[in-house]
Amino acid sequence: MAKTNPKLGDAADPLLLGRGSVHGARLKSVLKRDVREWAPVLALAVLWVGFSLADARFADPTNIRTLASQAAVPLILATGLTFIVVQGSIDLSIEGVMAACSLCFALLVRNNRSGFDLGYAAIAASMVLGAGFGAVNGLLVVGLRVPSFMATLGMWSITSGVAMLISAGEPPQIKDMALRTWALGDSFGVPRLTIVAAVFLAVGYVLQTYKRFGRYSYVIGGSEEIARLSGIAVDRFKVLAFAFGALSAGLAAALESARLGLGHVEIGANQMFLTVTAVVIGGTSLIGGSGGVIHSAIGVLILTELSSGMIYVGVSPYMQTAVRGAIILLAVTAATWRLRKRLRVIK
Repeated sequence: MAKTNPKLGDAADPLLLGRGSVHGARLKSVLKRDVREWAPVLALAVLWVGFSLADARFADPTNIRTLASQAAVPLILATGLTFIVVQGSIDLSIEGVMAACSLCFALLVRNNRSGFDLGYAAIAASMVLGAGFGAVNGLLVVGLRVPSFMATLGMWSITSGVAMLISAGEPPQIKDMALRTWALGDSFGVPRLTIVAAVFLAVGYVLQTYKRFGRYSYVIGGSEEIARLSGIAVDRFKVLAFAFGALSAGLAAALESARLGLGHVEIGANQMFLTVTAVVIGGTSLIGGSGGVIHSAIGVLILTELSSGMIYVGVSPYMQTAVRGAIILLAVTAATWRLRKRLRVIK
């Protein structure tokens, strides 16, 4: 029988020491995970406090409203993209899909080029069109086994070409003033597009947390092979993820077109880079299996705050791009450092 050191008591028991080591390791692992989970929130708070101290106007209600308005479209896009990234894939077709959906939306409402006047129903039509493009992406990935970054890059080129063909050098101008007034207006002091984005985020959270689509997406991202062995219809849920991601691009295109008053091939310029960055900075892993729509929302807010704050502190436009790129690079490197051995390819 093991002897007990009278000075140390039971703590000297080898079995208890072993248990203590296990508990210590578990505690250390939990603390590390908590730090990673809360790091984006901490960064968001630090940026807010720092810019507010640098210029009091940053925390002014007028600027808060502006920030909320600027975050609306990226928030919708990031919510849709999150499910694709959680599954371990990527979608690079966002800008092209937005361009095609923007032109079609503008031609379906009252405009200066066609005789259509679908009103608010054109928003739904744009979402359906976007979902169709996304479903094709998904079918290419699961049917032909084309890597998602290649399939979606090709779709970006196709949809951009379709948008240019429809535009024909003459962007359709939206003449439905009721629709434009709605898109530019507020409800209870909050921009309506921001409210739509918040509702869409809530829908994404419900899908992620309470529906099989969301739960199975994590399983697929964790291990596609295990998901298949478990009887999960992996191919179907992958197609659904790409369809939902592109549906969000269709919604974002319609709302942005209504706000600007025209359909344009550049409606989604720079949105792909911003959206992917927001998802990753928020804490959704590029290899899949972790993260979520709330993480992506925090990432969107970080980038929105950063862009606005640099203007208030007087950073030149040329330096803003460099600073934003450096911060993004550091954040992405920090987020993926522990996973670098697994980041061989993007599925």
